[in-house]
Amino acid sequence: MFYYVLKYVLLGPLLRLLFRPRIEGLEHIPADGAAIIAGNHLSFSDHFLMPAIIKRRITFLAKAEYFTGPGLKGRLTAFFFRGAGQIPVDRSGKEAGRAAIREGLGVLAKDELLGIYPEGTRSHDGRLYKGKVGVAVMAIRAQVPVVPCAMVGTFEIQPPGQVVPRVKRVTIRFGEPMEFARYAGLENEKAAVRAVTDAIMYAILGLSGQEYVDCYAAEVKAEQAKAEPARKFPRPRR
Repeated sequence: MFYYVLKYVLLGPLLRLLFRPRIEGLEHIPADGAAIIAGNHLSFSDHFLMPAIIKRRITFLAKAEYFTGPGLKGRLTAFFFRGAGQIPVDRSGKEAGRAAIREGLGVLAKDELLGIYPEGTRSHDGRLYKGKVGVAVMAIRAQVPVVPCAMVGTFEIQPPGQVVPRVKRVTIRFGEPMEFARYAGLENEKAAVRAVTDAIMYAILGLSGQEYVDCYAAEVKAEQAKAEPARKFPRPRR
C-alpha cells in the first residue's frame, strides 16, 4: 500500500515535476508476467526515478546498509526503503550473492518485475563497469526476459557524496527485451553466465553511451581507497 502512496501521491508526482524525465522505450517493458529490468547505476536518485515512471510495481535488490542504520533515523530509512519496494541484500561474500539470487527468484516467481544493477554498486565516476553474473543466473534459471535500461544525467544531478540532487532534466531509456532461452540449464556454467552478463552490459552501454571499464566497480573503489591515505599523507623525503 505504502509503495503506491509513494508512487502516485507523495514522491512520484514530485520527481516527475522536478526532473521532467524523458522516457524512451517504455513500451519494451512487458505489461504482465515476470521480467528483469537491468540498468546502470549512477546515482542514489536512480532508486526512485525509474520506479516513478514505470506503470507496474518494480522490486529492487538494495544494499543491506539501507536497512540497518542505528536509531530513529535508521528505522525510518528502513521503513521507507521497504515501502518503496526494496529488498535488503548483504553484498559481502559468496553466500551473500546466493542469497540475493534467491530473493530475486522469489520476486520473479510471483510474476513481478525485478530491478537490478548488475554493476553491484553505484559508479563513482560516471563510467559503466563490468557486470556481476547474478543477473544472468536469475534470467537463465527463471527463463524471463531482461529489459536493459540506461539512466542518463542522474550522475550530474546527484554524484556520490551529494545529498540534495540538482534540479535538472534526465533521460531514462529502455531497450528491447533480451531472451536467453538458448542458455536454459546452463546457469551454473561460468562461460554461459559470463556471456549473458556481458551481452546485457553491452546493451546497457549502447543505451547510455558511457565509457566502459572492464573491471568491477567495487574493486576499483577499493584500490582508490587504499591509495587515498598515501596521497593525503605522503612519506617524508630523507
